Amino acid sequence: MAPPWLVPRAAYVHVPFCAHHCGYCDFAVTAGADHLIDHYLDAVAAELEGLGGPFPVETRFVGGGTPTYPGVGQLRRLLAALDWWLPLLPGGEFSVESTPDSLTDEKAALLAEFGVTRVSLGVQSFRPESLAALDRRHTAADIPRAVEAVRRHRMGLSLDLIFAAPGSTVESWAADLAAAVALGPDHVSTYGLTYETGTPLWKRRRAGGVPVVGEDDELAMYELAIDALTAAGFEHYEVSNFARPGRRCRHNERYWANEAYHGFGVGAARYVGGVRELNTRDTKGYIRKVLSGESPTFQSERLGPRDRAFETVGTQLRRTEGIARGRFHEQTGFGLDDLAGDRLAGLVREGLLADDGGSVRLTRRGLCVADGVIEELMKANGG
Repeated sequence: MAPPWLVPRAAYVHVPFCAHHCGYCDFAVTAGADHLIDHYLDAVAAELEGLGGPFPVETRFVGGGTPTYPGVGQLRRLLAALDWWLPLLPGGEFSVESTPDSLTDEKAALLAEFGVTRVSLGVQSFRPESLAALDRRHTAADIPRAVEAVRRHRMGLSLDLIFAAPGSTVESWAADLAAAVALGPDHVSTYGLTYETGTPLWKRRRAGGVPVVGEDDELAMYELAIDALTAAGFEHYEVSNFARPGRRCRHNERYWANEAYHGFGVGAARYVGGVRELNTRDTKGYIRKVLSGESPTFQSERLGPRDRAFETVGTQLRRTEGIARGRFHEQTGFGLDDLAGDRLAGLVREGLLADDGGSVRLTRRGLCVADGVIEELMKANGG
């Protein structure tokens, strides 16, 4: 069998529809266009047909947008198409994103019927003030109801949280973490708020209308997440992700290992045969192109072996287990030290990386500035 960095064993499908486009969100999202949903499902089915036949995978991930926003009948159509074109291998993982307000018991039952193994709830915060600042539509009261629906239908539960929301404090973030742990999730993701250029929240910040959390407090929030969640029995396995033993997101681990994966839908990325491709982010354009027999791809790049190797450095270092030298050489054909030995050594001396000879990983200090560490290593490739 070909190794997973050459042949996709994972597939992502994007559902862009939402009840509301949150002010901080820069994803490929479509709100106020419910009349497009059925046409979009037709287009996704047509894109899947490009596989030429069923393509078994070990992990499927349906993200958004809000995949549970469409009606029950529409959601059933999508899940049935995935079952046919992307059949899940025995023991596989099937993840679906949702929001607390869109996940009804009927939809949770449907997800379970089609073999969904984990639901990722975009909780973001339990505080009304932070939810309002983030422009979220759900309330704190929606969260336990959605969690109960997931539990009732025996699916795994992941909670997404955002720290450093406008006006939040280290104390309010501690309360969010405690509330999340109290719900007994299998997995928690914690992301620092990013003010993406062009979003409504970014515009309000530029106009001086946002109480931005300071860098010191944001760092304290991140470190608090590490301490609180590991103390509660979660394994910190990637910069922003924590899981109960055995409950990691196997799909996302494919990305962080820089392995191949399929991607379908508006704005979806894929990495197949050494080529990275990205679909158009325009929902109407995606529908028009696919249903007229055109490719929805608007960006395609084949990296050379050295660039792919450095890309692998950047993705694998996000994992707390870091980069295993032997596996890295097998995957890329390059020795890690031949590529970035001097810079690796410098970062070890600075206390940002730990090197035990077999692997290199971020230290606690390094985790707090992971993007900067990765950027420094990329300079060895002229980046």
